[in-house]
Amino acid sequence: MYIKDVEVQNQVGLHARPATFFIQKANEYKSSIWVERDDRRVNAKSLLGVLSLGIVGGTTIKVIADGADEQEAVEGLVSLVESGFAE
Repeated sequence: MYIKDVEVQNQVGLHARPATFFIQKANEYKSSIWVERDDRRVNAKSLLGVLSLGIVGGTTIKVIADGADEQEAVEGLVSLVESGFAE
């Protein structure tokens, strides 16, 4: 299992469009991946799950992966979040 914290950079957070980019990226990996905020953990490959966390800009989230490519998955998703989803 590989875990890393990241602060959401874009002001609006993970609303529909950035959440879609996040999920598409998560689906590129074989590992099971979760996003955690305030003790709530959801499947990072589920749009409704990610949106249900209500992640806004400035929020720190945990990206957690478990599987064959877990480190690559977490680092890839953290890089995406740090980039601000090109917004």
